[in-house]
Amino acid sequence: MTERDTRPAGEGSADSGAESVAPSTTYSRTGDDGSTALGDQSRTGKADLRIVAYGEYEEAGAAIGMVIALGAGLSDEVITMLARLQNDLVDVGADLCAPLEGQPTPALRIDTGYVERLERACDHFDADLPALPAFVVPGGTATAAMLHRARAVVRRAERATQEAHQHHGEHMNSVIGGYLNRLASLLFILARGANAEHGDTLWQPGLSAQLGETELWEMPVPEPVET
Repeated sequence: MTERDTRPAGEGSADSGAESVAPSTTYSRTGDDGSTALGDQSRTGKADLRIVAYGEYEEAGAAIGMVIALGAGLSDEVITMLARLQNDLVDVGADLCAPLEGQPTPALRIDTGYVERLERACDHFDADLPALPAFVVPGGTATAAMLHRARAVVRRAERATQEAHQHHGEHMNSVIGGYLNRLASLLFILARGANAEHGDTLWQPGLSAQLGETELWEMPVPEPVET
């Protein structure tokens, strides 16, 4: 979606002399001047903070896809949920690319129902996890590490969205930020669940300072802490 400009070349695009491009074509040449189309077909630069933000959504979806493809030990319900979250992230991008005003037809919008579903999922998967005595260091099992990676990408997407909102708030749906915040929380919970047998690796504040002159490669690797 974000890489494709489906506007026919004859309708005021940068390539007005080029052959019309069907929506299914993967390239259009209309963005070669550094611009792209929003959902209302208005043009903006590819460095527009909204474009940057939904590029982050795409990366977040790809990171979740890696978990689905390579993660081990995930239950069927978690895999089903992750696939649905990927689809929801495309919904988020579709919302952001369509300014709130001037739409000829009702645009797809992220509403509070999306956020509430995430909150219920957080409560469901967090119910059996032990309380955390300290911050978690991302890692543990490969599946947990990939989930932490996906969480970090979603957090970056949240920050990009908030930055875009500072400049384009009147054109943007404010619910998107809350959705991304809860999604990151859910991925954190799932990462902890994926480490259930391994145990959380907990942050040890000031560890290097405590070890003094010990070289980094001599530093003992923190043992997983059963919580």
